[in-house]
Amino acid sequence: MADSSTADLGKGKRITGGDRSSLADELRQRYDGGESIRSLATSTNRSYGFVHRLLSESGATLRSRGGANRNSKKA
Repeated sequence: MADSSTADLGKGKRITGGDRSSLADELRQRYDGGESIRSLATSTNRSYGFVHRLLSESGATLRSRGGANRNSKKA
């Protein structure tokens, strides 16, 4: 759930400097805690690409995609 720091960063508003760093830190903590990029994007009213880029810039280790493995064969 978004706190007051992310709530005042309205959709489409450019985020720079300290605001960007603090948002990146918050999103990284939440991502490391198990939240998905998509849920982070929804809760902050930002695009998937923006959140992905911010996580990458912050040095987060991104998880691989989930879901069924298309290449696995049943024995």
